[in-house]
Amino acid sequence: MAEHYLPARPDTVNWGKWDAALPPALTIKSGDRVVIDTLSGEPEDLPDFAATGFTPVPGHAEVMASIHRGPGPHLLTGPVFVEGAEPGDVLEVRMLDIKFRADWGWNIQLPFLGTLPEDFPELRRIHIPLDRERLIATMPWGQELPLEPFFGNFGVAPKPEWGRLSSTEPRVFGGNMDNKELGVGTTTYFPVFAPGALFSVGDGHGRQGDGEVCITAIEAALTGTFEFHVRKDMKLTTPRAEKPDEWITMGFDPDLDDAVKEALRDMIVLIRERSGLSAQDAYTLCSLCADLRVTQTVDGNKGIHCVLPKRFLPVR
Repeated sequence: MAEHYLPARPDTVNWGKWDAALPPALTIKSGDRVVIDTLSGEPEDLPDFAATGFTPVPGHAEVMASIHRGPGPHLLTGPVFVEGAEPGDVLEVRMLDIKFRADWGWNIQLPFLGTLPEDFPELRRIHIPLDRERLIATMPWGQELPLEPFFGNFGVAPKPEWGRLSSTEPRVFGGNMDNKELGVGTTTYFPVFAPGALFSVGDGHGRQGDGEVCITAIEAALTGTFEFHVRKDMKLTTPRAEKPDEWITMGFDPDLDDAVKEALRDMIVLIRERSGLSAQDAYTLCSLCADLRVTQTVDGNKGIHCVLPKRFLPVR
């Protein structure tokens, strides 16, 4: 196992897009670990540093001044080319550590977007002090909230024939999943669609509720430590995740009902793979023990994640 560092620079960050044609920023072997810096915020999202006393994130201004603004808003660091990963394989991504790069985060409400656009038609942008020692965010109304960081947008490249896709929507290769369950200690499994898998990550969140209803979380620049493993023994069609005590399947669709069906069907497949239960028995087990949670309702493709505690999974 080797360890690598991938900084956020103009030659390592892509703005708002997923594309298998992007050149790798780093090449690693299966089993390697990578510390990856990320950035958060387009130019209009940044605070007035002189007025607020907040500290700029190193490299942020240089990246925004140097790279092309794509169809989505997210700054994604990568791609990481993992040797041996081929279409049809699975990339196992272990989330080992997350640290904050900034003493501030931001939250925005945008006209015509979010879960209640008819109720909140005005632009609102706030900047939130982050205490990186206490892991506390102080809201404008004085309330302190505990920070629980994770990356909202990460995954592998889409199929080459799909071309360039926006970073806004979550899809079968991952992307803007905005799943708060995927923090430190979680392993996420991605189906591989392009040689090398081409992993990228960004959209750091300091805290988010299920739904992310106003369109953003506490958006923040983070550094993540990841470990990558190529899995030739697994076959997937959509991302899954594993925590020490839970399995998580996910569904993404403009229709929330159809996202439910995707997440539930994959959980039934997972239960059958690991227990040998029939499909009907697995469906019953889901009804008794699995929880369907609304991941987010604001990213075009809405998200559902289905969570099954491992203690309820029968042993084959």
